[in-house]
Amino acid sequence: MKLLVDTCTFLWIASDSPHLSKTAAAAFLDQNNERYLSAASAWEISVKHAMGRLPLPVRPDIFVPRVREASGIVALAIDEESALHAGKLPGLHADPFDRMLVAQAIVHGMTVLTPDPEIERYGVRILW
Repeated sequence: MKLLVDTCTFLWIASDSPHLSKTAAAAFLDQNNERYLSAASAWEISVKHAMGRLPLPVRPDIFVPRVREASGIVALAIDEESALHAGKLPGLHADPFDRMLVAQAIVHGMTVLTPDPEIERYGVRILW
């Protein structure tokens, strides 16, 4: 299964947080699954850190690749098809970062590893 790791899920994995569900943790650890982190999540982390809303142990440009590589997560660029698809989505979710994750999940046939039930309203498969 191709898993697209939501931003909060990535941060919880990085901090070994108890907020990560057992189902999500098992899917993430299953070596048969491919794990991806969208550039949109890296952007979201950078923006929130710059605004002072997300404390990190090191700068985002060090933190994100370090955690991603240590966790076996592949970077997923924002491709043109996904960007254009995001513009076609109904306005069910106001967060532009999450809308991009939805578009990427649809375009690339991914399951989103997220606790956000709003994402499922787009008909995207989520796992939590």
